[in-house]
Order: sequence, then structure tokens, then C-alpha cells
Amino acid sequence: MTNFPAGNFQERIRSVLSHKTISLLALSVLLALVLVLASACGGSKANVRQEQPNAQPAAVDVTTATAIIRELPQYFEATGSLTGDEQTDVMPSIAGKVVAIGVDMGSYVKRGQMIVRLDDVDSKLRVQQQQAQLDQMKASLRQAEEKVGVRPGQSFDLNKIPEVSNAKVALDLAEKNLRRSEKLIESGDVSRAQYDQQRAQRDQLLQVYEAALSLARQNYAAVMTARANVASAESQLNLARRSLSYALVYSPIDGFITERNADLGEYVSPTSKVATVVRINPLRVRIDIPEQAIPAISVGQSVSVTTSAWPDKNFGGRIARVSPNVTPTSRTLTVEAEIENSNGALKPGQFATVRILQSRAQPAVLVPARAVRTESGVSRVFVIKDGHAQERVVQLGQTEGDLMQIKNGVAGDEQVATSNVDQLADGMAVRQ
Repeated sequence: MTNFPAGNFQERIRSVLSHKTISLLALSVLLALVLVLASACGGSKANVRQEQPNAQPAAVDVTTATAIIRELPQYFEATGSLTGDEQTDVMPSIAGKVVAIGVDMGSYVKRGQMIVRLDDVDSKLRVQQQQAQLDQMKASLRQAEEKVGVRPGQSFDLNKIPEVSNAKVALDLAEKNLRRSEKLIESGDVSRAQYDQQRAQRDQLLQVYEAALSLARQNYAAVMTARANVASAESQLNLARRSLSYALVYSPIDGFITERNADLGEYVSPTSKVATVVRINPLRVRIDIPEQAIPAISVGQSVSVTTSAWPDKNFGGRIARVSPNVTPTSRTLTVEAEIENSNGALKPGQFATVRILQSRAQPAVLVPARAVRTESGVSRVFVIKDGHAQERVVQLGQTEGDLMQIKNGVAGDEQVATSNVDQLADGMAVRQ
């Protein structure tokens, strides 16, 4: 065992303790530093996770067009369906079997042109029967007129009948002789017996005259009856001929056949529709005008019409009729326009947009229709400035081809997005 001096031993102990203290302090500092670094790293990761959702989205590729300013006439615009100027369902006046057909769907017909013809054998027989009966009645009339001595169609005068005329002359002579005898009997120049004889003769001639009149009246009645029979037979013949004409079913108007319902050999009745004819020039279209626009509407005013079938064509027309009253529920005025359709391009039933000129041309801002996005009744346009989209809520006006009038929200010469409009939002970055 080695013995150390007491003083040296104490110093060595203090030295060892001093080194251990320094090591503990260093370890404590190192641990603290590690904790600080770990905390910093964890916080940085958390911040990264929090900032990711707010990261700026990628730019959207768009094409653009310049909003233009153009002189644009001011129109009132409304929609309606085109209808024929006249349309009629053709039905026969009599029943019968169809033996001939003159038209088909799409055929053009003139007024009076045959559509179908019915079997007319029975009708022809009725005409022949009525003609024979008329001839018989005319023969009876001639006999009656000859009996009383009048010519066909001559007025009837009883006093001109020979029997009546002769009886009247004899009666008048007897009346004169009787009056002369009345004067002479007072003076005694004529005896009472002679006077009574003349009076008896006068009374006899009066009876003859009255008998002649009675017979003439009977003959006159027979003539009138015969004439009435002739008139009745003529009426029956006319009815038979008219019924025969009904076997030919013709078009009442000029137009096109839209339906042909009858077939060859089919039996039709007066309630059967055999065809439908429509006149398509001009065409009619009805639209409703709001109450505030009524002062600008008048009969004869020019209108233009467009349809989806002919988007690049305008068809001219005029206001033909204006309703006298405003509809109470909608507060609109019904207006009917006639549209020229001489080439037949427009068809009844087509949906049409009608424009009525209201004022002279005025400057208007127009953008491509594809630049407008409409959702829930709100229309938006995105103006491109400095590489970003600016959302503008706009009010739309008239349509001019593929251009749309913008009443407010966009100025002339501004650039508007025309593609990927549904992907844009206000402030979003874009690439042109």
C-alpha cells in the first residue's frame, strides 16, 4: 500500500470532482440543444402541413377575345311558334266509299282541286229519278195551262178566260136591259110580265157567270198546283245534283297537305277527316309584349324572325293584329305577326325568335357568347388582366349571331376569357 501525503491527496480529490462537474454541465447543455433542435424541426413540419392547403393553385389555360363596340339597333325580342295562315280539316259532306285519291302528304293543292272522290253511282241514279219526275210535273203543268188558255209563265187573269169573258158580256147586257125596263114600267111602256122575264134572264146569266168564274178559279188552282209541283221537282233535282257533286271532295284553300287520312276503298262519313290542308305563306306567330313596351307596338310595324333551322337567316314580316286587351295575370299584350314565306323555308310548328325594332342603332358592347357563364339566372364574364381573371357580373342584351350584348360590367377593348370559363374564379391566375 502506498502512502500519499495528506496534502496531495486532498488536492487530487478536488481535481477529480472538478472534472466530473464540468462533464455534467456539458452533458446538460448538449441535451438542451438536442431538445431545441427537435422542437424546431417538429414546428417546421407542422407549419408545412398547415401551409399546404393555402398554396396557390396552378394557372388555367384560356383563350381570349376583345370586347367590341358596335352600332346595334334596339329590338324587343320574344319567342313563339309558327302556325299556318289558314288550316282546315277536310271532311266529306256525304257518306260513301273512296274510289279515287288525288293527293298525298306534302302535295300542294289549289282551291277546288280534288282530294278524294267517293262512289257516285247511287247519286247519279237519284239525279236521273228526279229528272224524270220533273219532266212529268212539267207535262202536267202544260196541260193545266192549256186548259185555262194561258201560256207557260204567263200571269193568270180570270176575266181573260173566254168562258168567263162571254158570260160577263151577256150578264152586262142583261143588266142594261133590266135597268131600261125599270124606267119604262113606270110609264107603262113595258108590261110587268116583260119586266119579270128580263129580270129572270138577268138572274140566269148571273148564275152562268158565277159558274164560269168558279170553274176558272178551279182551273187556276190546278195551274198553280202544277207550277208548285214543278218547282218542288226542280228543287229535288237540284238537291240530287248537289249530292252528286259532294262525291268529289275538294280543297277549300290553296296550301299543302299535312295529313291524308283516307285510303282507297275506305268507307267515310261526314264526320271522317280525309285530309288536312294548311296555307304556309304567310305564316303567323303570336308573341306576348310586356306592358311597358305597348307604346312602341303598332299594326304594320316591321318584325324579323330567326329559327334554329336557319340561324344565319332573318325572315321579314309585319305586325298584323294586336289584341285589344292586356292579359290580367301576366300583364302582357298578345301580338300576332305575319311572316313572309314565299320559298317555303319556314314550317308551321317551328320555334321562332321574333324581334321588333324599337329605336335607332346605338353603341353596344359585344362579346362572344361562349365567354358568358350563366348559373342560377346570374351571368358572369371573366376579364383577363395582368395574368389574372377578374369576375364581372353582367346584364345581357340582344344576341347577334355568335355575339352577345353586354349592357353593363364590361367595357370595350377589354379582354375576356372564351375557353375553360367554367374553371375560372375571381383572382385566379391564367395562361393565354
